Amino acid sequence: MKTDYLIIGNSVAGINCIEGIRGIDRKGGLIVISEEDCPDYSRPLISYYLGGRIEEKSLFLKGNDFYNENNADVLYETVALGIDVEKRKVFTNKGEIEFNKLLIATGGKPVMPEIEGYSEDIKGIFTFTSLSDARKLKNYIEERKCREGVILGGGLIGLKCAEGLIDKGLKVYIIEMADRLLSMTLDRDASEIIEKGLKERSDCKVLKGDTIKRIDYKNGIIFRISLMSGREIETELLVIAVGVRPNIALVKETPVKYNRGILVDKHMRTNIPDIYAAGDVAEGKDMLMDRNTVIAIWPVAARQGKIAGINMAGGSAIYNGLFPMNAVDIAGYPVISFGITNPVDVDKYEIMVKKDEEEYKKIVIRDNRIVGCIFLGKIDRSGIFQGLIRHKVDISRFKDSLLDDDFGLLVLPA
Repeated sequence: MKTDYLIIGNSVAGINCIEGIRGIDRKGGLIVISEEDCPDYSRPLISYYLGGRIEEKSLFLKGNDFYNENNADVLYETVALGIDVEKRKVFTNKGEIEFNKLLIATGGKPVMPEIEGYSEDIKGIFTFTSLSDARKLKNYIEERKCREGVILGGGLIGLKCAEGLIDKGLKVYIIEMADRLLSMTLDRDASEIIEKGLKERSDCKVLKGDTIKRIDYKNGIIFRISLMSGREIETELLVIAVGVRPNIALVKETPVKYNRGILVDKHMRTNIPDIYAAGDVAEGKDMLMDRNTVIAIWPVAARQGKIAGINMAGGSAIYNGLFPMNAVDIAGYPVISFGITNPVDVDKYEIMVKKDEEEYKKIVIRDNRIVGCIFLGKIDRSGIFQGLIRHKVDISRFKDSLLDDDFGLLVLPA
């Protein structure tokens, strides 16, 4: 099998790559390799599917019509096993594919910590990063009529999973090694509001500064976990959500260079001609830190995929970088954070805060430019601040108004 363009990965980076390619080249052969069995879908919504808020069909963003209209052949349930960069071949579980241009958009894979007693053969242990994960978890809960569950990890993935389990009526334990929930995106004050909301609105217990030491099972099914603190919790359901890492396994035995993720330039090219990378697997530019890093969020993957596709098809486009940003609704609180929210060298930053029981705002400033924000509760004006960060606007003339409820276009410079 041969093709002009080969895309490994059928999520947001891959989809946008298709659009980038077809904006220039409508005729070249295009094949997409997908490990999953379905078209592109919204991963942030799998918790709503798990909890029964939406049906599975509501997850899908692009149906088969999209692929047909863009003359793209999708190979579902196909796993890329290796790359021969010299012969321009990708080896899969279903055969070889020769390519002229290649995009690697393999995303991230769940981090699996070392836990005494853990085995992949034990039933009742899950991850939560894909629709397949959500299906398996949902079926298990319904088949075994689970009444409680444990989530290891209090980050975005763990809390979204907790939301789904709570919607299904389960009592939930969240175990987090850090001193607060969402420790990578929120500060202590914002995290406390979220934790309080979880406890008030559901049967949820949060155990911080702790982790799982051992897993016990009977008849091949988990029935108890033991924590480092000595506490034991009986459960037949455990979700491991301690994070994801770039899925770079495909390039480890190749000349393609990587650090934490695959190294790319401003055109999303790797060090190997005609091989590109985008999305959660790629180290692209962080415009705030002025260095390349993995930013595993939807807008970054979409932009990088589009840039890669344009350049693969012979166009010219540059990725100027973005910055970390997350939007989530937890315990009834909408939360948006972006940029540097927990600066390490605090002496180099100015921090402005407004807080009450139902609302929290935090603005991080460096050299009279906003570099990070947290909005919890009222988020309607957060887009303005995102623009101020992206355009590196000097805010010295209106800094005193930043926390005002009516801050907006009327107080911004023309």
